[in-house]
Amino acid sequence: GQVSVNEYQNSIIIAVIAALLASALCGAFNGFLVAKLNIQPMVATLILYTAGRGIAQLVTNGQITYIRVDSFKMAGGYIGKCPIPTPIFFAIITVLVVYLILKKTALGLYIESVGINGKAARLVGLNSTMIKFLTYVICGVLAGIAGIVASSRIYSADANNIGLNLEMDAILAVALGGNFLGGGKFSLIGSVIGAYTIQALTTTLYAMNVKADQLPVYKAIVVVIIVTLQSDVFKKYIAGLKAKKSVAVEGGQK
Repeated sequence: GQVSVNEYQNSIIIAVIAALLASALCGAFNGFLVAKLNIQPMVATLILYTAGRGIAQLVTNGQITYIRVDSFKMAGGYIGKCPIPTPIFFAIITVLVVYLILKKTALGLYIESVGINGKAARLVGLNSTMIKFLTYVICGVLAGIAGIVASSRIYSADANNIGLNLEMDAILAVALGGNFLGGGKFSLIGSVIGAYTIQALTTTLYAMNVKADQLPVYKAIVVVIIVTLQSDVFKKYIAGLKAKKSVAVEGGQK
């Protein structure tokens, strides 16, 4: 079923705040599972990833809701005659706010410390459980912002799949940015560059007439290659090859 809404029942400000609170709650749920119950992150997030869509279907009675209100469409479209798409402004503002929080406060250092070694961070006085929990809450809020932009782009039936498989793009952006998926030091700008790279990859695949439902396969291959290149086994193998090459060169010189 489908439901089309042409006017707001309540203020859009209330709706946005409610959406961000709901996303923060989802992040808190994942954070509780990981930080407090020590469930493996991939498993913990997979629980809500699987159940979340089911909960959303219950809330909407299984119907797709189209909000055809111009002021809401602006979030995923354009503001007036501005040639720059609004999502770009959302992205720039979000990145700047997160960058300032990570660089101008101690949170960025705390997150890296816990990511590198949670036990050592706890021994030096950091509340690693709370830091992990807070990180997941922040992640939930950021996902909520992305969700608001994505939902404003659902104008018609051909936009039903907006938002699907974005988790793969998020993982790929982080990996392409040179960040270790196991945690530790990270680069926010690297992830931004990774996101642009993914978009370029997606656009290129579309130009090559690759179907939308086949895109995750190609992206998954890229993720596997990146994770393999980052693995300790591969690094040791490359280091071994370099050592053999240097020995061979020295032997040849003698």
